[in-house]
Amino acid sequence: MAYETVIGLEVHVELKTAAKVFCGCDARFGAEANTRTCPGCLGFPGSLPVLNKQAVNFTIMAGLALHCRIAPFSRFHRKQYFYPDLPGAYQISQYDLPLCEKGRLEIVTPEGKRTIGINRIHLEEEAGRTYHSGSGPEGYSLLDHNRSGLGLIEIVSEPDLRSPAEARTYLEKLQTILQYIEVSDCKMEEGSFRCDANISLRPVGGKDFGRRVELKNLNSFKAIQAALEYEEGRQSALLDAGTPLEREESRAWDETRGSTVFMRPKEKAGDYRYFPDPDLVPVVVDDGWVEKVRQSLPELPEIKRERYIKEYGLPLYDADVLSSSRPTAEFFEAVVKAYGGDVKVVSNWVMVELARLLNMEKMELPAAKITPESLAGLLKMVDEGTISGKIAKTVFTEMFYSGKKPRQIVEEKGLVQISDKDLITAVVQKVIAGNPDSVADYRGGKTKALGFLVGQVMKETRGRANPAMANTLLREELDK
Repeated sequence: MAYETVIGLEVHVELKTAAKVFCGCDARFGAEANTRTCPGCLGFPGSLPVLNKQAVNFTIMAGLALHCRIAPFSRFHRKQYFYPDLPGAYQISQYDLPLCEKGRLEIVTPEGKRTIGINRIHLEEEAGRTYHSGSGPEGYSLLDHNRSGLGLIEIVSEPDLRSPAEARTYLEKLQTILQYIEVSDCKMEEGSFRCDANISLRPVGGKDFGRRVELKNLNSFKAIQAALEYEEGRQSALLDAGTPLEREESRAWDETRGSTVFMRPKEKAGDYRYFPDPDLVPVVVDDGWVEKVRQSLPELPEIKRERYIKEYGLPLYDADVLSSSRPTAEFFEAVVKAYGGDVKVVSNWVMVELARLLNMEKMELPAAKITPESLAGLLKMVDEGTISGKIAKTVFTEMFYSGKKPRQIVEEKGLVQISDKDLITAVVQKVIAGNPDSVADYRGGKTKALGFLVGQVMKETRGRANPAMANTLLREELDK
Protein backbone atom coordinates (compact mmCIF):
# COMPACT_ATOMS: atom_id res chain seq x y z
CA MET A 1 0.00 0.00 0.00
CA ALA A 2 1.15 3.56 -0.69
CA TYR A 3 1.42 5.75 2.39
CA GLU A 4 1.50 9.47 3.03
CA THR A 5 3.97 10.75 5.62
CA VAL A 6 2.72 13.29 8.15
CA ILE A 7 5.30 15.24 10.16
CA GLY A 8 4.98 17.92 12.81
CA LEU A 9 7.97 19.54 14.51
CA GLU A 10 8.55 20.95 17.99
CA VAL A 11 11.59 23.20 17.87
CA HIS A 12 13.28 24.31 21.10
CA VAL A 13 15.18 27.59 20.85
CA GLU A 14 17.28 29.11 23.63
CA LEU A 15 16.84 32.89 23.72
CA LYS A 16 19.85 35.18 23.57
CA THR A 17 19.00 37.20 26.66
CA ALA A 18 21.71 38.46 29.02
CA ALA A 19 20.04 36.83 32.03
CA LYS A 20 17.95 33.73 32.57
CA VAL A 21 14.19 33.91 32.21
CA PHE A 22 13.10 33.88 35.88
CA CYS A 23 16.27 34.96 37.73
CA GLY A 24 19.24 37.26 37.22
CA CYS A 25 21.92 34.61 36.52
CA ASP A 26 24.21 35.10 33.53
CA ALA A 27 22.78 33.26 30.51
CA ARG A 28 25.93 33.07 28.38
CA PHE A 29 27.19 29.72 27.15
CA GLY A 30 30.52 28.19 28.05
CA ALA A 31 31.21 28.87 31.74
CA GLU A 32 32.62 26.33 34.17
CA ALA A 33 29.89 23.89 35.26
CA ASN A 34 27.49 25.07 38.00
CA THR A 35 29.00 28.57 38.31
CA ARG A 36 26.01 30.47 36.94
CA THR A 37 23.30 29.39 39.32
CA CYS A 38 21.26 30.76 42.21
CA PRO A 39 18.51 29.50 44.54
CA GLY A 40 15.93 30.38 41.90
CA CYS A 41 17.25 28.36 38.97
CA LEU A 42 18.31 25.55 41.32
CA GLY A 43 14.72 25.17 42.53
CA PHE A 44 15.38 25.91 46.19
CA PRO A 45 12.20 26.00 48.35
CA GLY A 46 11.02 29.54 48.97
CA SER A 47 12.76 31.11 45.96
CA LEU A 48 10.45 33.16 43.73
CA PRO A 49 10.60 33.65 39.94
CA VAL A 50 10.69 37.11 38.36
CA LEU A 51 9.91 37.22 34.62
CA ASN A 52 12.59 38.63 32.29
CA LYS A 53 10.83 41.18 30.04
CA GLN A 54 13.43 40.81 27.29
CA ALA A 55 12.53 37.12 27.02
CA VAL A 56 8.91 38.16 26.42
CA ASN A 57 10.04 40.71 23.81
CA PHE A 58 12.08 38.07 22.00
CA THR A 59 9.12 35.66 22.03
CA ILE A 60 6.88 38.35 20.54
CA MET A 61 9.56 39.09 17.90
CA ALA A 62 9.65 35.43 16.91
CA GLY A 63 5.86 35.37 16.76
CA LEU A 64 5.67 38.44 14.53
CA ALA A 65 8.40 37.14 12.22
CA LEU A 66 6.36 33.94 11.83
CA HIS A 67 3.06 35.80 11.25
CA CYS A 68 1.54 34.72 14.57
CA ARG A 69 -1.28 36.28 16.50
CA ILE A 70 0.14 37.76 19.71
CA ALA A 71 -2.10 36.89 22.65
CA PRO A 72 -3.21 39.92 24.69
CA PHE A 73 -3.41 37.65 27.76
CA SER A 74 -1.22 34.63 28.53
CA ARG A 75 -0.04 32.85 31.64
CA PHE A 76 2.54 30.41 32.97
CA HIS A 77 1.94 26.90 34.26
CA ARG A 78 3.93 24.36 36.19
CA LYS A 79 4.64 21.25 34.14
CA GLN A 80 5.31 18.40 36.56
CA TYR A 81 7.92 15.78 35.80
CA PHE A 82 10.86 14.28 37.60
CA TYR A 83 14.27 14.25 35.96
CA PRO A 84 17.78 14.71 37.39
CA ASP A 85 18.46 17.94 35.48
CA LEU A 86 15.17 19.56 36.54
CA PRO A 87 15.97 20.52 40.14
CA GLY A 88 12.51 21.84 41.05
CA ALA A 89 10.77 18.68 39.75
CA TYR A 90 8.62 20.94 37.58
CA GLN A 91 9.21 23.26 34.63
CA ILE A 92 7.68 26.71 34.34
CA SER A 93 6.03 26.70 30.93
CA GLN A 94 2.87 27.81 29.15
CA TYR A 95 -0.03 25.43 28.54
CA ASP A 96 -3.42 26.63 27.35
CA LEU A 97 -2.61 30.32 26.86
CA PRO A 98 0.70 30.70 24.98
CA LEU A 99 2.09 34.05 23.91
CA CYS A 100 1.87 33.37 20.15
CA GLU A 101 -0.57 31.31 18.07
CA LYS A 102 -1.67 30.54 14.50
CA GLY A 103 1.36 31.57 12.47
CA ARG A 104 2.92 30.29 9.26
CA LEU A 105 6.22 29.72 7.50
CA GLU A 106 6.60 29.47 3.72
CA ILE A 107 9.11 27.00 2.32
CA VAL A 108 10.23 26.27 -1.24
CA THR A 109 10.23 22.62 -2.32
CA PRO A 110 10.93 20.98 -5.71
CA GLU A 111 7.16 20.92 -6.18
CA GLY A 112 6.83 24.66 -5.47
CA LYS A 113 6.06 26.89 -2.49
CA ARG A 114 4.25 25.44 0.53
CA THR A 115 2.90 27.13 3.64
CA ILE A 116 3.49 25.30 6.93
CA GLY A 117 1.25 26.30 9.81
CA ILE A 118 2.67 27.32 13.19
CA ASN A 119 0.33 26.09 15.93
CA ARG A 120 1.93 28.01 18.80
CA ILE A 121 5.05 29.56 20.29
CA HIS A 122 5.32 29.47 24.06
CA LEU A 123 7.93 30.66 26.53
CA GLU A 124 9.38 28.39 29.20
CA GLU A 125 12.51 27.72 31.23
CA GLU A 126 15.29 25.39 30.07
CA ALA A 127 16.32 22.29 32.03
CA GLY A 128 19.90 21.57 33.06
CA ARG A 129 22.27 19.29 31.20
CA THR A 130 23.29 15.73 32.09
CA TYR A 131 26.65 14.30 31.05
CA HIS A 132 27.02 10.51 31.01
CA SER A 133 30.35 8.71 31.15
CA GLY A 134 30.97 4.99 30.91
CA SER A 135 28.47 2.23 31.54
CA GLY A 136 27.78 -0.52 34.03
CA PRO A 137 29.03 -0.34 37.61
CA GLU A 138 31.78 2.13 36.66
CA GLY A 139 29.47 4.47 34.77
CA TYR A 140 28.36 7.78 36.23
CA SER A 141 26.44 10.95 35.34
CA LEU A 142 27.24 14.59 36.08
CA LEU A 143 24.81 17.50 36.20
CA ASP A 144 25.50 21.04 35.02
CA HIS A 145 22.83 23.55 36.05
CA ASN A 146 24.26 26.55 34.19
CA ARG A 147 21.61 25.88 31.56
CA SER A 148 18.79 25.52 34.12
CA GLY A 149 16.43 28.45 33.80
CA LEU A 150 17.59 29.79 30.44
CA GLY A 151 14.80 31.37 28.42
CA LEU A 152 13.46 28.85 25.91
CA ILE A 153 10.76 29.13 23.28
CA GLU A 154 9.06 26.11 21.80
CA ILE A 155 7.81 26.56 18.24
CA VAL A 156 5.21 23.92 17.42
CA SER A 157 4.28 23.40 13.78
CA GLU A 158 1.03 22.00 12.47
CA PRO A 159 1.32 18.45 11.02
CA ASP A 160 1.70 19.95 7.53
CA LEU A 161 5.08 18.53 6.49
CA ARG A 162 4.99 15.58 4.12
CA SER A 163 8.57 14.35 3.85
CA PRO A 164 11.87 14.32 5.79
CA ALA A 165 13.34 16.64 3.13
CA GLU A 166 10.53 19.14 3.70
CA ALA A 167 11.13 18.95 7.45
CA ARG A 168 14.79 19.80 6.94
CA THR A 169 13.93 22.71 4.63
CA TYR A 170 11.46 24.04 7.21
CA LEU A 171 14.06 23.87 9.99
CA GLU A 172 16.75 25.57 7.91
CA LYS A 173 14.36 28.39 7.02
CA LEU A 174 13.21 28.72 10.63
CA GLN A 175 16.82 28.89 11.85
CA THR A 176 17.60 31.61 9.31
CA ILE A 177 14.67 33.77 10.44
CA LEU A 178 15.49 33.44 14.15
CA GLN A 179 19.13 34.34 13.51
CA TYR A 180 18.02 37.29 11.38
CA ILE A 181 15.96 38.80 14.18
CA GLU A 182 18.76 37.95 16.65
CA VAL A 183 16.61 36.34 19.32
CA SER A 184 18.92 33.29 19.37
CA ASP A 185 22.28 32.23 17.97
CA CYS A 186 20.61 28.90 16.99
CA LYS A 187 23.85 26.94 17.40
CA MET A 188 22.83 23.31 17.12
CA GLU A 189 26.21 22.11 18.38
CA GLU A 190 25.60 24.02 21.64
CA GLY A 191 22.00 22.87 21.98
CA SER A 192 20.42 26.28 21.47
CA PHE A 193 18.40 25.02 18.47
CA ARG A 194 17.11 21.45 18.64
CA CYS A 195 14.06 19.55 17.58
CA ASP A 196 11.57 16.84 18.51
CA ALA A 197 9.74 15.40 15.51
CA ASN A 198 6.36 13.67 15.40
CA ILE A 199 5.88 11.33 12.45
CA SER A 200 3.05 9.04 11.37
CA LEU A 201 1.93 7.33 8.18
CA ARG A 202 -1.52 6.96 6.66
CA PRO A 203 -2.82 5.52 3.38
CA VAL A 204 -2.57 7.99 0.50
CA GLY A 205 -5.86 9.87 0.36
CA GLY A 206 -6.71 9.04 3.96
CA LYS A 207 -8.04 11.74 6.26
CA ASP A 208 -7.34 10.24 9.69
CA PHE A 209 -3.86 10.54 11.15
CA GLY A 210 -1.92 7.38 11.91
CA ARG A 211 -0.45 6.61 15.32
CA ARG A 212 2.50 8.91 15.74
CA VAL A 213 6.00 8.39 17.04
CA GLU A 214 7.99 11.19 18.63
CA LEU A 215 11.71 11.41 17.85
CA LYS A 216 13.48 13.20 20.70
CA ASN A 217 16.36 15.68 20.92
CA LEU A 218 17.55 15.77 17.32
CA ASN A 219 20.40 18.27 17.13
CA SER A 220 21.61 18.38 13.53
CA PHE A 221 19.85 18.76 10.19
CA LYS A 222 21.52 15.58 8.97
CA ALA A 223 20.33 13.60 12.00
CA ILE A 224 16.80 14.98 11.72
CA GLN A 225 16.44 13.98 8.08
CA ALA A 226 18.10 10.58 8.59
CA ALA A 227 15.96 9.73 11.64
CA LEU A 228 12.75 10.67 9.85
CA GLU A 229 13.72 8.68 6.76
CA TYR A 230 14.49 5.62 8.89
CA GLU A 231 11.24 5.95 10.81
CA GLU A 232 9.32 6.37 7.56
CA GLY A 233 10.67 3.02 6.37
CA ARG A 234 10.16 1.28 9.72
CA GLN A 235 6.55 2.33 10.05
CA SER A 236 5.81 1.48 6.43
CA ALA A 237 7.19 -2.05 6.90
CA LEU A 238 5.08 -2.54 10.05
CA LEU A 239 1.92 -1.37 8.31
CA ASP A 240 2.62 -3.59 5.27
CA ALA A 241 3.02 -6.55 7.63
CA GLY A 242 -0.33 -5.79 9.25
CA THR A 243 1.23 -4.85 12.60
CA PRO A 244 0.45 -1.16 13.16
CA LEU A 245 1.98 0.67 16.09
CA GLU A 246 0.12 -0.30 19.26
CA ARG A 247 0.86 2.87 21.21
CA GLU A 248 2.37 6.28 20.81
CA GLU A 249 6.00 6.20 21.82
CA SER A 250 9.14 8.29 22.05
CA ARG A 251 12.25 7.10 20.27
CA ALA A 252 15.84 8.31 20.05
CA TRP A 253 18.14 8.42 17.03
CA ASP A 254 21.21 6.16 17.31
CA GLU A 255 23.79 7.67 14.97
CA THR A 256 26.12 4.69 15.22
CA ARG A 257 23.50 2.11 14.29
CA GLY A 258 21.67 4.40 11.88
CA SER A 259 18.30 3.57 13.44
CA THR A 260 15.78 4.83 15.96
CA VAL A 261 15.53 3.05 19.33
CA PHE A 262 12.65 2.86 21.82
CA MET A 263 12.88 5.22 24.81
CA ARG A 264 9.50 5.20 26.56
CA PRO A 265 5.76 5.58 25.95
CA LYS A 266 4.90 9.12 24.89
CA GLU A 267 3.62 11.36 27.66
CA LYS A 268 0.20 13.00 27.40
CA ALA A 269 -0.72 16.44 28.68
CA GLY A 270 -2.44 14.80 31.68
CA ASP A 271 0.81 13.13 32.70
CA TYR A 272 2.34 16.53 33.40
CA ARG A 273 -0.48 17.69 35.74
CA TYR A 274 -0.32 21.29 34.54
CA PHE A 275 -1.62 23.99 36.86
CA PRO A 276 -1.17 27.80 36.81
CA ASP A 277 2.03 28.89 38.52
CA PRO A 278 0.92 30.66 41.72
CA ASP A 279 4.11 32.76 41.86
CA LEU A 280 3.72 34.42 38.43
CA VAL A 281 1.03 36.87 37.37
CA PRO A 282 -0.51 36.62 33.87
CA VAL A 283 1.23 38.44 31.01
CA VAL A 284 -0.83 41.23 29.44
CA VAL A 285 0.43 42.50 26.07
CA ASP A 286 -1.33 45.54 24.63
CA ASP A 287 -1.28 46.76 21.02
CA GLY A 288 1.32 49.41 21.80
CA TRP A 289 3.77 46.82 23.10
CA VAL A 290 3.28 44.64 20.02
CA GLU A 291 3.74 47.60 17.66
CA LYS A 292 6.93 48.69 19.44
CA VAL A 293 8.39 45.20 19.01
CA ARG A 294 7.23 45.10 15.38
CA GLN A 295 9.11 48.32 14.66
CA SER A 296 12.31 46.76 16.03
CA LEU A 297 12.25 43.86 13.55
CA PRO A 298 14.87 43.95 10.78
CA GLU A 299 14.06 43.41 7.12
CA LEU A 300 13.33 39.68 6.89
CA PRO A 301 14.96 37.32 4.35
CA GLU A 302 12.00 36.99 1.97
CA ILE A 303 11.50 40.75 1.78
CA LYS A 304 15.23 41.33 1.33
CA ARG A 305 15.39 38.71 -1.43
CA GLU A 306 12.63 40.41 -3.41
CA ARG A 307 14.31 43.80 -2.94
CA TYR A 308 17.60 42.47 -4.29
CA ILE A 309 15.83 41.25 -7.40
CA LYS A 310 13.95 44.51 -7.94
CA GLU A 311 16.56 47.05 -6.80
CA TYR A 312 19.77 45.37 -7.97
CA GLY A 313 18.47 43.29 -10.86
CA LEU A 314 19.98 40.12 -9.41
CA PRO A 315 18.76 36.69 -10.52
CA LEU A 316 16.60 34.76 -8.04
CA TYR A 317 19.42 32.34 -7.14
CA ASP A 318 21.86 35.13 -6.21
CA ALA A 319 19.22 37.04 -4.27
CA ASP A 320 18.20 33.93 -2.34
CA VAL A 321 21.79 32.99 -1.39
CA LEU A 322 22.80 36.51 -0.39
CA SER A 323 19.70 37.12 1.72
CA SER A 324 19.80 33.75 3.50
CA SER A 325 22.25 34.99 6.14
CA ARG A 326 22.07 38.38 7.85
CA PRO A 327 25.88 38.81 8.13
CA THR A 328 26.27 37.89 4.44
CA ALA A 329 23.51 40.29 3.40
CA GLU A 330 24.99 43.14 5.46
CA PHE A 331 28.48 42.48 4.08
CA PHE A 332 27.16 42.36 0.51
CA GLU A 333 25.21 45.60 0.83
CA ALA A 334 28.19 47.37 2.41
CA VAL A 335 30.40 46.32 -0.53
CA VAL A 336 27.77 47.48 -3.04
CA LYS A 337 27.61 50.89 -1.35
CA ALA A 338 31.39 51.33 -1.14
CA TYR A 339 32.08 50.01 -4.66
CA GLY A 340 29.45 51.79 -6.72
CA GLY A 341 30.01 49.46 -9.68
CA ASP A 342 28.29 46.41 -11.16
CA VAL A 343 26.28 44.71 -8.39
CA LYS A 344 26.52 41.31 -10.14
CA VAL A 345 30.32 41.53 -9.82
CA VAL A 346 29.95 42.01 -6.06
CA SER A 347 27.49 39.13 -5.90
CA ASN A 348 29.92 36.80 -7.66
CA TRP A 349 32.81 37.66 -5.34
CA VAL A 350 30.75 37.22 -2.17
CA MET A 351 29.05 34.01 -3.32
CA VAL A 352 32.13 32.37 -4.84
CA GLU A 353 35.47 33.63 -3.52
CA LEU A 354 34.38 34.69 -0.04
CA ALA A 355 32.14 31.65 0.47
CA ARG A 356 34.92 29.32 -0.70
CA LEU A 357 37.40 30.56 1.91
CA LEU A 358 34.80 30.62 4.69
CA ASN A 359 33.81 27.03 3.92
CA MET A 360 37.42 25.91 3.67
CA GLU A 361 38.25 27.42 7.06
CA LYS A 362 34.88 26.41 8.60
CA MET A 363 34.56 30.03 9.66
CA GLU A 364 31.61 32.37 10.16
CA LEU A 365 31.75 35.64 8.24
CA PRO A 366 31.99 37.93 11.32
CA ALA A 367 35.25 36.15 12.26
CA ALA A 368 36.92 36.89 8.90
CA LYS A 369 39.46 39.73 8.73
CA ILE A 370 38.36 41.04 5.37
CA THR A 371 36.12 44.14 5.35
CA PRO A 372 33.52 45.31 2.82
CA GLU A 373 35.60 48.43 2.16
CA SER A 374 38.66 46.33 1.31
CA LEU A 375 36.75 44.17 -1.17
CA ALA A 376 35.25 47.28 -2.76
CA GLY A 377 38.76 48.73 -3.08
CA LEU A 378 39.98 45.54 -4.75
CA LEU A 379 37.18 45.62 -7.30
CA LYS A 380 37.96 49.25 -8.10
CA MET A 381 41.59 48.31 -8.75
CA VAL A 382 40.44 45.69 -11.27
CA ASP A 383 38.16 48.22 -12.98
CA GLU A 384 41.02 50.75 -13.14
CA GLY A 385 43.30 48.16 -14.74
CA THR A 386 45.75 48.31 -11.84
CA ILE A 387 45.52 44.53 -11.41
CA SER A 388 44.00 41.70 -13.44
CA GLY A 389 41.07 39.58 -12.33
CA LYS A 390 43.42 36.65 -11.80
CA ILE A 391 45.78 38.67 -9.63
CA ALA A 392 42.76 40.02 -7.75
CA LYS A 393 41.95 36.50 -6.53
CA THR A 394 45.48 36.14 -5.13
CA VAL A 395 45.19 39.52 -3.43
CA PHE A 396 41.76 38.63 -2.07
CA THR A 397 43.10 35.49 -0.38
CA GLU A 398 45.85 37.54 1.28
CA MET A 399 43.25 40.10 2.40
CA PHE A 400 41.08 37.36 3.88
CA TYR A 401 43.84 35.97 6.08
CA SER A 402 45.82 39.11 6.93
CA GLY A 403 43.23 41.88 6.94
CA LYS A 404 45.58 44.08 4.88
CA LYS A 405 44.29 46.63 2.37
CA PRO A 406 44.41 45.55 -1.29
CA ARG A 407 46.70 48.38 -2.45
CA GLN A 408 49.19 47.57 0.32
CA ILE A 409 49.36 43.91 -0.79
CA VAL A 410 49.71 44.84 -4.46
CA GLU A 411 52.58 47.22 -3.70
CA GLU A 412 54.37 44.85 -1.31
CA LYS A 413 54.26 41.95 -3.76
CA GLY A 414 54.80 43.95 -6.94
CA LEU A 415 51.53 42.83 -8.50
CA VAL A 416 50.62 45.97 -10.46
CA GLN A 417 49.25 45.00 -13.87
CA ILE A 418 51.51 45.61 -16.87
CA SER A 419 49.68 47.70 -19.46
CA ASP A 420 52.74 49.06 -21.28
CA LYS A 421 52.29 48.12 -24.94
CA ASP A 422 55.99 47.90 -25.71
CA LEU A 423 56.73 45.63 -22.74
CA ILE A 424 53.87 43.26 -23.57
CA THR A 425 54.84 43.24 -27.26
CA ALA A 426 58.34 42.14 -26.33
CA VAL A 427 56.95 39.28 -24.25
CA VAL A 428 54.54 38.33 -27.07
CA GLN A 429 57.39 38.12 -29.56
CA LYS A 430 59.40 35.98 -27.16
CA VAL A 431 56.45 33.58 -26.68
CA ILE A 432 55.87 33.34 -30.45
CA ALA A 433 59.53 32.54 -31.04
CA GLY A 434 59.55 29.89 -28.33
CA ASN A 435 56.37 28.05 -29.40
CA PRO A 436 56.55 27.44 -33.17
CA ASP A 437 54.17 24.44 -33.07
CA SER A 438 51.40 26.41 -31.41
CA VAL A 439 51.97 29.30 -33.80
CA ALA A 440 51.64 26.90 -36.75
CA ASP A 441 48.46 25.44 -35.23
CA TYR A 442 46.91 28.89 -34.91
CA ARG A 443 47.84 29.90 -38.43
CA GLY A 444 46.47 26.58 -39.64
CA GLY A 445 43.05 27.41 -38.26
CA LYS A 446 43.25 25.91 -34.76
CA THR A 447 42.09 28.98 -32.86
CA LYS A 448 42.34 27.21 -29.48
CA ALA A 449 46.09 27.58 -29.78
CA LEU A 450 45.63 31.28 -29.08
CA GLY A 451 44.49 30.53 -25.55
CA PHE A 452 47.67 28.55 -24.92
CA LEU A 453 49.83 31.39 -26.19
CA VAL A 454 47.99 33.96 -24.07
CA GLY A 455 48.61 31.67 -21.10
CA GLN A 456 52.32 31.66 -21.87
CA VAL A 457 52.38 35.47 -21.94
CA MET A 458 50.67 35.54 -18.55
CA LYS A 459 53.14 32.98 -17.25
CA GLU A 460 56.11 35.04 -18.44
CA THR A 461 54.75 38.11 -16.67
CA ARG A 462 53.68 36.18 -13.54
CA GLY A 463 50.05 37.00 -14.28
CA ARG A 464 50.65 40.73 -14.41
CA ALA A 465 50.11 41.39 -18.14
CA ASN A 466 46.83 43.02 -19.08
CA PRO A 467 44.97 39.97 -20.49
CA ALA A 468 42.94 41.93 -23.04
CA MET A 469 46.03 43.75 -24.31
CA ALA A 470 48.03 40.49 -24.44
CA ASN A 471 45.26 38.88 -26.49
CA THR A 472 45.08 41.80 -28.94
CA LEU A 473 48.85 42.08 -29.39
CA LEU A 474 49.21 38.32 -29.93
CA ARG A 475 46.59 38.38 -32.66
CA GLU A 476 48.32 41.32 -34.32
CA GLU A 477 51.70 39.56 -34.32
CA LEU A 478 50.31 36.20 -35.43
CA ASP A 479 48.28 37.70 -38.25
CA LYS A 480 51.21 39.55 -39.81
